Amino acid sequence: VQVAESGGGLVQPGGSLRLSCAVSGFTADIYAIGWIRQAPGKAREVISCVSANDGNKDYADSMKGRFTISRDTAGKTVNLEMNDLKPEDTAVYYCAARHFWCSGYVSEYDQWGRGTQVTVSS
Repeated sequence: VQVAESGGGLVQPGGSLRLSCAVSGFTADIYAIGWIRQAPGKAREVISCVSANDGNKDYADSMKGRFTISRDTAGKTVNLEMNDLKPEDTAVYYCAARHFWCSGYVSEYDQWGRGTQVTVSS
């Protein structure tokens, strides 16, 4: 499986942005897809994930209520809707895949995209 992000850019505080992850490969639907970000000078963190089998969705506490993850029925596109963006959301956002179930550990994701930059600034 391969994953590729799109949709980053510059947005003002309080604004919204949608990131998309294109998932390719014959077995795309058996992979959980996570969104992971790395802010300047900080470690990567898993911010949201959608599991393969039951579509269970997980969010980091600081994202709940602001970010929404969704996945199409074929499992080929995973979107991350980000609302009420804050300057501290500025980061490179990656989508990444692992078999079946979500994980809160960055190291447990096997396939990574190249990342897309999100900058929140006035």
